[in-house]
Amino acid sequence: MPLVRWLKPRLLLLTLLLLVVLVGAAVLWRYVFISIQAGEGGVLFRLFTGMELNRTYGEGLHFIPPWDRMIRYELRKQVVMHSFEVLSVRALPVRMELAIRYAPDPELLPLLHQRIGPNYAQRVVVPQTESVLRRELSLRTAEDIYTNAGGLLNAAILLARDEVGRNFVDADDIVIRTLQLPNPVREAIEDKQTQEAKLKSYVFRLRTAEAEAARKRDEARGIRDYQATVDATLSDRLLRHEAILATKELATASNSRVVILGAAEGGLPVIPGAPLPLPSAE
Repeated sequence: MPLVRWLKPRLLLLTLLLLVVLVGAAVLWRYVFISIQAGEGGVLFRLFTGMELNRTYGEGLHFIPPWDRMIRYELRKQVVMHSFEVLSVRALPVRMELAIRYAPDPELLPLLHQRIGPNYAQRVVVPQTESVLRRELSLRTAEDIYTNAGGLLNAAILLARDEVGRNFVDADDIVIRTLQLPNPVREAIEDKQTQEAKLKSYVFRLRTAEAEAARKRDEARGIRDYQATVDATLSDRLLRHEAILATKELATASNSRVVILGAAEGGLPVIPGAPLPLPSAE
């Protein structure tokens, strides 16, 4: 057959060519078929046109030319620890340990790669956070920093998050894990806080005692006014009338056995409570 006659002298060459193609395909496979895993995003650098800035590649398998390059980024929340010292306004050192939780903005991933690069945590997240905290806290005293006077630490952290966010990264949270001062300074601040707490407690007890004294004065004033009113309206005829009513109630009670005698002159009438038992005939 013509085909067999044509292939027979070229069989070795064709076999070598097929092997080269297979080896080349095996070598280039990972450059052509790109698999992006869960929680990842990819940006594409094209050899002839540069960064593809309008697209972030999501999870799954992607086919690209072997001369282009796909760069993967972790899109999950990540945490970086960082420690540093900042000098207060009076040159006292304050040591801080931070935990910074961050993640890249998926929609701005190509810009992040073009302008900052994969090592953005050490290039942007940590330096920008430290820079803002140094700038804000260096204007305050060590006591203000240690006690978070007026929420200055919270305000500084918000500024640091905003600064990091301008670099295509979302600083989800910045936590101050430890805040250390020189021992004499720390002990002096804690002693001052203790004394202030005791003073507040004393002032509170004093105000409570003053309020109770005022209440008793008002109560005594009310009793005095009541007695003055009663004394002004009290008369002998009123007392005699009230006494007669009380005597009548006692005399008509079912268990009364007492005879009440009035005063010698102008006194109350004699009202027996019940018949007295007669003496026996014996």
